[in-house]
Amino acid sequence: MSYLELLKLASPEAIVAVTALAVLGVGLASTRASGICSFAATLGLALAIGAVMILPQHATLFHGMLVITPLTSLFKIICLALAFFTVLLARSDRSSRNPGEYLALLLLATIGLLLLVGTEELLMIFIGLELTSLSLYVMTAFDKTEVRSAEAGLKYFLFGSTASAFTLFGLSFIYGMSGTTGLAAIGQRLATQPMQPLLFVGIVMTLVGLAFKIAAAPFHLWAPDAYQGAPVPSAAFIASGSKVASFVVLGKIVLVGFAPVHGSAAWHAMIAGWSPVLAALAALSIVIGNLVALVQTNVRRLLAYSAVAHAGYTLLGLVAGGRDGFSATLFYTTVYAFTLVGAFGVVALVRRETGGDDLTNFSALSSRSPLLAGCMAIFLLSLAGLPPLAGFFGKFYLFSVALRAGANHGLLWLVALALLGSFISLYYYLIVLKVIFVDEKPQPETSPARSSFGEDGYFLQRVTLTVLAGVVVFFGIMPTTLIAQIIASLP
Repeated sequence: MSYLELLKLASPEAIVAVTALAVLGVGLASTRASGICSFAATLGLALAIGAVMILPQHATLFHGMLVITPLTSLFKIICLALAFFTVLLARSDRSSRNPGEYLALLLLATIGLLLLVGTEELLMIFIGLELTSLSLYVMTAFDKTEVRSAEAGLKYFLFGSTASAFTLFGLSFIYGMSGTTGLAAIGQRLATQPMQPLLFVGIVMTLVGLAFKIAAAPFHLWAPDAYQGAPVPSAAFIASGSKVASFVVLGKIVLVGFAPVHGSAAWHAMIAGWSPVLAALAALSIVIGNLVALVQTNVRRLLAYSAVAHAGYTLLGLVAGGRDGFSATLFYTTVYAFTLVGAFGVVALVRRETGGDDLTNFSALSSRSPLLAGCMAIFLLSLAGLPPLAGFFGKFYLFSVALRAGANHGLLWLVALALLGSFISLYYYLIVLKVIFVDEKPQPETSPARSSFGEDGYFLQRVTLTVLAGVVVFFGIMPTTLIAQIIASLP
């Protein structure tokens, strides 16, 4: 294969890489090039989306190092779209004093996501994880004027490096027991040999490392501080883009590479394998995330613990297994990602106007900005799982697939726990909406406004949030438009 053919097949990643270098150069050349950097970043991401659309249906490079399938192309577009919206929302964040450097890091993290989504090889998965993680560590600690940002970046880095060590150690065990790093080949090797202790250790260590990436309990301790201390666009991208790519990778690893050692998490027929491990992580995430979110007074920390609970919900599809389970996981993590980007976008604008993101800063938001209040209501009600929004159908799809999995409704215990968690989550989401729509407007001396929501410069952010709210409503009313694409792209 010639380099020209390789460049053609890797054109989305190449376009984003060139864009990152161009944005970095513009940012270094001029300290007032925020608008140019944002325009260049959005243009590069749009071109990358176009490049994905003209890729061939199927191609494999270097024994699975880079794989092009309808599934990888679809989720490359989703990751690029999430990065696109994050760049638009980043313009409202004042903490990014060096927009060129910040957007370049965001684009480098996006390249890592594209590599994660577009590979079926363990070494490339690890490289993609590290490229994404290193960029996100710096993006978390990017605000030099905020002590919490440095603390969040340090915690994220320490937990992340430990998780990376677990992941790499686990992958080395798997390679040692199977003799290959390709997921399909690993699945074939494991099907011909019994479960061995070292193999089980490798699987558990790999799942521990990936559980950190998706913020599943008890490996979630970095998430609240990172979500609260990081610049808001950084927190939005951590909670959306990295989650989508991580669940795609986790699904490929367990359903393709570890498929022969699935095991069972059924309450009446527990069998050793990766399924009961993921079921335990899901149960812990749902319980801990929802209960701790009840006592939060900071909206970003509330969204962080909510993310822990949603990681538990999303794992239900992987525990159920099969094409239906994987498609339910992919649909839910996609609509959740777009919802959370929108929610963090509202938080960013409220923080810019009031100087904080506690519940008190959202008091009477409906009277100050009805549009932002309406968008936030759509996002929170979708997270709560109320119809006719995307979150409702996502949860319905997940729970129904898990309930049908196995014989005699073996995952009923996990579905019942998830339903209970959903009822609990409705309370703290409604608390935020009560503050927004019911509480009285605070006096100027208790909440000094720094700017007006009606100022010029907010137009782009308002349009972006309106589009994201429209996406959430659209996928709630017509979910089959995305589900059909996901199911058709699965092998």
